[in-house]
Amino acid sequence: MVDESNVEQEIAEIMEKYPHAFRKMRGATSHHIAGKRGLILGIANDRSIAYGCAKVFHLLGAEMAITYRNEKAERFVRPLAEDMGCPIIMPCDVDVPGSMEAVFERIAREWGRLDFVLHSIAYAPKEDLHARVVDCSKEGFLIAMHTSCYSFIRAAHLAEPLMQNGGSLLTVTYYGSEKVVSNYNIMGPAKAALESCVRYMAAELGPKRIRVNSISPGPIMTRAASGIEHFDELMERAVAGAPEHHLVTIEDVGSLAAFLVGDRSKSITGDVHYIDGGFHVMG
Repeated sequence: MVDESNVEQEIAEIMEKYPHAFRKMRGATSHHIAGKRGLILGIANDRSIAYGCAKVFHLLGAEMAITYRNEKAERFVRPLAEDMGCPIIMPCDVDVPGSMEAVFERIAREWGRLDFVLHSIAYAPKEDLHARVVDCSKEGFLIAMHTSCYSFIRAAHLAEPLMQNGGSLLTVTYYGSEKVVSNYNIMGPAKAALESCVRYMAAELGPKRIRVNSISPGPIMTRAASGIEHFDELMERAVAGAPEHHLVTIEDVGSLAAFLVGDRSKSITGDVHYIDGGFHVMG
């Protein structure tokens, strides 16, 4: 369990270890998200992007509800959530009807409000992920779109009534949404659809001061990424092609996510925020 009296020391240690991760939060202190309550969807283990975000959120004083997909994932996720003192730890399989609704019902009952949601979920059946887009099955296409894109729409729909004082909705995308990336295949169109939804939902929810943004990290070796063929080569190209010549970490993503759920980003919505060492600007 993290000693709350040493939160600032923990932050300083992470900032020292990952100096490039905290550019957007340089000079910030924990009060920018302290006391906020958020839902984290998509932690699979301690290498997940969602966990990197949750860890930074926790160190900066936020309280979180954490979900895991199924019993198999619970043994990896529950210890992480308990270590962060999360009061709500529940299963949530976005492909199971009613699963996400149960999570939001409990949040409404116990908290009565929600300040932010981080959605970091993506999936396509292996046979379709490894196939050309033109060979993707109808079933595989629908699964990829439902899990990777529609689940964020559904989360936003359920979060809206709990964000009476505004809030922040975040999802995770990838550069393969706008450019053809070898072996990314059907996930490219799925992420492109996700980014389009971010823009439309930002316009729809803006009057309620609910901001909607996507984060686009460089390649990170997560459990989901391991399903992409030749992912190690993708990481090598990212290091060689990015101006900063380094891979990003889950803590890097967490620092950006914390900025986007904090009050200092209150006028930022509807965009894709890259954190890839500058890879996306190169020709």
